[in-house]
Amino acid sequence: MDNIAGSKPTLTWAVHISVAILVVLWMMPTVGLLISSFRTADQISTSGWWKALFPQEQSILVRTASSDDQTQDGDLWVIEGNLFAQEGLEQGEISRWGVSSRDIAAYAAGETADLEEVGRLMVAQSGDYRFENEAPFETARGERIYITAVTPPEFTWDNYRTVLFSSNARGGMGKAFFNTMTVTIPATVIPILIAAFAAYALAWMDFPGRALLIAFIVALLVVPLQLALIPLLKLHLQIGIGKGYLGVWLAHTGFGLPLAIYLLRNYMVGLPKDIIENARVDGATDFQIFTKIILPLSFPALASFAIFQFLWTWNDLLVAMVFLIDSTGETTVMTRQIVELLGTRGGNWEILATAAFVSIAVPLVVFFAMQKYLVRGLLAGSVK
Repeated sequence: MDNIAGSKPTLTWAVHISVAILVVLWMMPTVGLLISSFRTADQISTSGWWKALFPQEQSILVRTASSDDQTQDGDLWVIEGNLFAQEGLEQGEISRWGVSSRDIAAYAAGETADLEEVGRLMVAQSGDYRFENEAPFETARGERIYITAVTPPEFTWDNYRTVLFSSNARGGMGKAFFNTMTVTIPATVIPILIAAFAAYALAWMDFPGRALLIAFIVALLVVPLQLALIPLLKLHLQIGIGKGYLGVWLAHTGFGLPLAIYLLRNYMVGLPKDIIENARVDGATDFQIFTKIILPLSFPALASFAIFQFLWTWNDLLVAMVFLIDSTGETTVMTRQIVELLGTRGGNWEILATAAFVSIAVPLVVFFAMQKYLVRGLLAGSVK
């Protein structure tokens, strides 16, 4: 009965559920990175991104106002204020507080602590405090207070402003973004142009040694990138190219051509032969056939390789470090700038999360805009 027309077997629903679970699990790191990019360093260090949408209880070190803000109330000297407003924090509710790091929850909200010669301190649930003493205060920096407060969800654009518009060592991603675009766009377009001509020749033009040339191109797919970097850099220096954008464009073109020619050639071989023969009978040249027929029909394969090449060059660090001069910072790409954001101690996690999401935003847009051509291009030549 399971094979009756119009009915779906039970296994189909299990497959759909499994795929949905895998998609959710695959998307979780990206979602976490996005949420973390809007959080502060304290929030990232005290709670996970999955708790960002809910009120959080956290311990915060704050200080009262200094002795410069004290006023006289009868026989008492008083310092008053609100801890949240004074520290520029989001308004929350204080449950416990203390004045010693050994016991940060010594007092409940609303209780008054007798600090002997220092004075008496009361902290309310709303964050309002009253610090009073019979003698004038001499605390230039204010009294330390550890508060345990429930704070509402808080998100900030400060991380993005620092990453995109700062010119110091912590930021500078705006400049690195344009440097990466300068590397990626030509390094994607140039190999596609060259590979399209080569693939057409290998697919539809007869000449001696064509089979050996195809085998050689396939063999180049397994050449390790790392083995060719230093010899290629020495060649660039000898012929006067040196380090710069031209060198990195040529390097990405050389490393990307074997895959490009392989994909495009397999796709072009699968195109209907009758169309090309009819065009030749009508007097079309090879160049006209290539530009008027082959290129429009090969768009899925071209888009498929463009996705691979764009993602590879955008996320590349090794080739950029070898072929670009980044000591001045004028040609630093985003992957190198993200490494710089970590610093020598591996800090600035809120800035790192923001920079990483800025870095993956463009590849995500490119992938989703062209993903419908990806499978068609990858399966080129697999079915006759």
